Amino acid sequence: MGGILGRHDTMKRSSHGSKLEMKMVESMQQRASHGTSLKSFDSIIMKFPKIDESLRKCKIIFEQFDEDSNGEIDKQELKHCFQKLEISFTEEEINDLFEACDINEDMGMKFNEFIVFLCLIYLLNEPAVSEAKIKMGLGNLEATFETLVDAFVFLDKNKDGYVSKEEMVQSMNETATGERSSGRIAMKRFEEMDWDKNGMVTFKEFLFAFTRWVGIDENEDDNE
Repeated sequence: MGGILGRHDTMKRSSHGSKLEMKMVESMQQRASHGTSLKSFDSIIMKFPKIDESLRKCKIIFEQFDEDSNGEIDKQELKHCFQKLEISFTEEEINDLFEACDINEDMGMKFNEFIVFLCLIYLLNEPAVSEAKIKMGLGNLEATFETLVDAFVFLDKNKDGYVSKEEMVQSMNETATGERSSGRIAMKRFEEMDWDKNGMVTFKEFLFAFTRWVGIDENEDDNE
C-alpha cells in the first residue's frame, strides 16, 4: 500500500509543487480519519451523471477567469481574478496551484484542469481558501466536491493520502453483490489515474481521471 518510496517520488517531481503536494496529502489524511459513506466502487459510478452535471456549472466561473476568451486561463489571468475578488493568496500559492493543475505544462489551464483547481481549493480548507470559496460562488458545488473527496477516501484504504494498485484492486472488489471484479478492470482504472507512472495516485491525479470518467476532457466545448 501507500509507502514512503511512492510518496518521495511523487514529491520530488516538482520543487514548486512539493509544499502544495504535502498540504494536499495532509488534508486528505485528515479527511480520511473521518471515514467514508461509500460502500463500493459501483456506488461511485452511480453518482457520475449528477457529478457531471454539477461540474459543468463551473464553466461560468471558468469564463469569468478566462479574460481573453481563448479557452484557457493563464497565470496572469488567475492572478487578476484573485486580485479582483480580493482573495488573499500569496503569489507563491497562486503559482503552486497553477502549476499543480496545468498537467500538460502548456502554461494554460483548460476547463478540466480548472475543475481540479477548484476542487483543490475546496480540499485545502484554510482561512484564505474559505474566503475564496464564498467569493467564487463555490457554495453550491461543495456537495459535489465532498463526493469526490469521499470517493478518494474510499479508495485510500490505509489512509496515507495516496492510492496504490493493491488498494485499487481491493476497492473494486468491494461490491454490493459480493462479486469480485476483474483484476484487469482495476488495473486499467489505476493506469488511467497514475499519469506519472510512479505506482501511487494522488488526489490531484484522481481528479484528472475522474473528469475523464464522467465525460469532461481538456477540449470541453460549451455547445451543448
